[in-house]
Amino acid sequence: MEERFFASLIHCFFIALGVILGGTLIGSIGAFATGEPPFTEMGRLAKKLRIWAIVAAIGGTFDAIENLEKSLGPNGSALDIFKQVLLIVSAMGGVKAAMLMISWLIQEEVT
Repeated sequence: MEERFFASLIHCFFIALGVILGGTLIGSIGAFATGEPPFTEMGRLAKKLRIWAIVAAIGGTFDAIENLEKSLGPNGSALDIFKQVLLIVSAMGGVKAAMLMISWLIQEEVT
């Protein structure tokens, strides 16, 4: 595998982590401003942002689907499918790491 692919894996991980952490922290400021409990809202927001963090990390759903379609065609290769799966798994790892950090911060289980 090429070196640029490993950079993409790292980018996907940290983009997904940043979407969850940034969204929940900024969202909790909004909850505080409206008189709602910020930590409870952080848990709710983290649950809602999970799928969007993965989508943002892999560059949008249409790009990923298009790449999978190309790799399933007659000129495609199994390596391209494997790369797309690894990118999605990397993004899911970033989401899981962010959810763990949020659960440490709010001292509640975020599932």
